[in-house]
Amino acid sequence: MNIALIAHDKKKQDIIHFTMAYKHVLKEHHLFATGTTGKNIADGTGLPIHRFQSGPIGGDQQIGAKIANNEMDAVIFFRDPLTAQPHEPDVSALMRLCDVHVIPLATNPAAAEIMVQALARGDFEWRNNAKHGQEGKQI
Repeated sequence: MNIALIAHDKKKQDIIHFTMAYKHVLKEHHLFATGTTGKNIADGTGLPIHRFQSGPIGGDQQIGAKIANNEMDAVIFFRDPLTAQPHEPDVSALMRLCDVHVIPLATNPAAAEIMVQALARGDFEWRNNAKHGQEGKQI
């Protein structure tokens, strides 16, 4: 599975701790991240990560393009809901794309833990069907 990892500045430590805790699951997947988040995760875990640009300068949109092209299977995005983000329109667009294309989106550690546990159980096999055009109509 292709998994995007994103975190606002005040949530970067949280996503690093999260990826360290679930390294045993995440290492089985292809990981993508926005700039600094990806560097921090790679440095902290040793996991290979394809890094896009930083979120505010286009990284969110690059991940959004992957979603729109059915090339992303899940997004873990630790958002900071208490701080105004200068690129909030990009964040909203990314979340909307997840909804439009039926891509699971976890925006906090509790939801991300549920998602990673589901990945470990193989609950995302329906995504393989979607990638190969066997899904039929969207749910």
